[in-house]
Amino acid sequence: MSLLKSPWQHFFVDTNNIRLHCVTQGEGELVILLHGFPEFWYSWRYQIPALARHFKVVVPDLRGYNDSDKPANGYDLDTLATDIQGLIERLGYVKAHIVGHDWGGAIAWHLAQKFPKSLDRLAILNAAHPQKFIQELTGNIDQMRRSWYILAFQIPGIPELLIQQNLGEFVKGVFQGQAIRKSAFTKEITQIYQAALEKPGALVAAINHYRQFLLPQNWLKNFTHQVTPITAPTLILWGKEDSLLSQKLTDGLEGLIAAPFWLKMIPECGHWIQQEVPQTVNRELLDFFRQ
Repeated sequence: MSLLKSPWQHFFVDTNNIRLHCVTQGEGELVILLHGFPEFWYSWRYQIPALARHFKVVVPDLRGYNDSDKPANGYDLDTLATDIQGLIERLGYVKAHIVGHDWGGAIAWHLAQKFPKSLDRLAILNAAHPQKFIQELTGNIDQMRRSWYILAFQIPGIPELLIQQNLGEFVKGVFQGQAIRKSAFTKEITQIYQAALEKPGALVAAINHYRQFLLPQNWLKNFTHQVTPITAPTLILWGKEDSLLSQKLTDGLEGLIAAPFWLKMIPECGHWIQQEVPQTVNRELLDFFRQ
């Protein structure tokens, strides 16, 4: 689908002292889609028109990505969740259905804990609950091996320098290399992601999400605080062949979610679930939100 001939509109919203670039289509109850690393709103291109037949769909570029503001700070989960809670209010809504993938899923989990009254229903796509992720990252050798890049990102300045020198290969490796359905990422599509990361400050901001997550004061808070159970009905869709996130991250969900929840494993699918199996994801989201 061409970015130039698309049915959605672009606009900007001021929230939590920053300006977020958003894409929107449709009318009705609000559905917000939160992308992951190293994506931007474009990763939801298959979901926007499908969901917009029944809902008002709004897809922000997260803080630091693509055309949104790129401040030096504010990449901790508290601030990122407040960005989205403010977005809901600025759009004139009290609550929204929230969908999050990868890093956007971590924000969605945290938003559901921090601002439960702002959520209607919660859908998580291949994204670990932050507290569960910290536990697995510190106690599970398999997940530590899968998350080596997160640990490498903690080195100041070096990762972005190395990635910038070879950005095309990095983007291709992240998307095509980690996908089970390689055809989801053509050369044209990976070039679109590369162009978004080439915008001044975007790559540093994207990596800063990981750096602020593992700052001692932030991960200790996640590790030691009692988990606040999620009170929104929750759907978890998980690409079964995800090479970045272990399936063990889906264990023990009944201790994290106090509301009804559904966990669905999607076979022959990797980490980039909404782009690898878009029709399956669209059907599941529509069934869940229209219940």
